[in-house]
Amino acid sequence: MNFKINPIFENSTESILGNVKNFSSTGELFGNGDRNKIKLFDLNGKTINIKSFKIPNVFNKVAYKYFRKSKAKRSYEYARILLEKGIGTPQPIAFFEKFSLFGLKNSYYVSEHLNVDLTFREIVEISNYFERENILRQFAKFTFNLHEKGIEFLDHSPGNTLIKKMSTDQFNFYLVDLNRMKFHEKMDFETRMKNMCRITPRQDQIEVISEEYAKCYGKSKEEVFERMWYYTSRFQEKYKKRQMIKQKLKV
Repeated sequence: MNFKINPIFENSTESILGNVKNFSSTGELFGNGDRNKIKLFDLNGKTINIKSFKIPNVFNKVAYKYFRKSKAKRSYEYARILLEKGIGTPQPIAFFEKFSLFGLKNSYYVSEHLNVDLTFREIVEISNYFERENILRQFAKFTFNLHEKGIEFLDHSPGNTLIKKMSTDQFNFYLVDLNRMKFHEKMDFETRMKNMCRITPRQDQIEVISEEYAKCYGKSKEEVFERMWYYTSRFQEKYKKRQMIKQKLKV
């Protein structure tokens, strides 16, 4: 087994290893586990989160052994980069990889488990959420800061942003599901706008986000909205077509 433990948690290496080895039979299941399974464990009074990635197909088994970093390894490394750059994400603890003769078999990413108030998904789905506009505006500033630091989060979607209320009107944002990212010296305008295409399909919410982003970026709110809504609409069209194809294949 190949693994790396965050130096902060080196004294707990044996306990973390034990939790990973016994992942299938112990721990509290978190979420629906459709693709990847997440379980919660206790580590010296602290709740930790272990994500077991789906066993890759034959092609990716080989790719992850010889040519590409596994999702678990990327998640760990990207989390450390985010924290170094001052972007919120659960503290990375470790990653583990199990290989066979045919390539990568199992992989795990271990992080601290955050108790938060909601995810961005609730903002999208609950139209009358009472603090929605404030959260949307703060989220726009958070994403602008992300882009200013050259971080293109390729899975920048509603379920991958955790939100914690810190005071009466202040919220902190934390990114999860980190294995797909690009890092730039500087992000251009089109890349920034395209990066936000999966956040929400709702035009009224895009209007608020784009207005606040425009203030930060120094462009007109009309120009920012036009490009953000263009990429959002295009993504939603492709998504609907994929869903229709899936439904037809099930019949």
